[in-house]
Amino acid sequence: MPQRPVDALIAHLKEVVGQDIDEPLLLRALTHRSYAYENGGLPNNERLEFLGDSVLGLVVTESLYREHPDLAEGQLAKLRAAVVNMRALADVARTFDLGQYVMLGKGEEATGGRDKASILADTLEALIGTVFLSTDIDLAARFVHHHFDAIIEEAATLGAGLDWKTSLQEMAAGFALGSPEYRVAEQGPDHEKEFHARVVVGEEVLGEGHGRSKKEAEQKAAKEAWHALDGRRGAGHAAAGSNGAAGAGSNGATAAGPSA
Repeated sequence: MPQRPVDALIAHLKEVVGQDIDEPLLLRALTHRSYAYENGGLPNNERLEFLGDSVLGLVVTESLYREHPDLAEGQLAKLRAAVVNMRALADVARTFDLGQYVMLGKGEEATGGRDKASILADTLEALIGTVFLSTDIDLAARFVHHHFDAIIEEAATLGAGLDWKTSLQEMAAGFALGSPEYRVAEQGPDHEKEFHARVVVGEEVLGEGHGRSKKEAEQKAAKEAWHALDGRRGAGHAAAGSNGAAGAGSNGATAAGPSA
């Protein structure tokens, strides 16, 4: 798939931050080192990636610090790691098709580089660096919050391990369903391998996930299964509350009957 013109990406950035982004800088942020090498050693996005990584870390760390005043430093660090990691960044990048704008060398293009988690994560960090240099820290923070707040909120619901597989293990134990079982299939040539994971909990397939690695596929399947079980837990509480309310009403009517 050829690189998509950047007009839509420029429009997205302006919509989120409210200001124009330096277009030459944006093009550098989209220049992967493979493309730069094949085109005479052009400047690539690695310096912007370095900057964006720091901006992202600062914004997420401040958000966690303010929103969780009772958490110790170690737990805050774990929460940050659950948000600022390659898999999470790649998932965010996919929400606005960032991979379709990246300038890649022929080798990376041929091997599915537009959807590689490492390339997506690095490019997103470079994009954050571009927003910071084009505007200021406040608007860069706006961009980060726009794309990461849901992940920050979700991370706070995870268990002690702060990853979906650990969290699913904990929830399955709470339901007395035993340990989740992961069944992984792979397809494609070695240079473009894809994995599909299914997770079985209590003899039921509760989640499925796809990824460029076994770990990524299993984590996505675990996330889907965790939400499925969490929904059942919520429904159970709601049903218990409803039954309790009905019972109270019925008892109240019965008690009132003889008095009348």
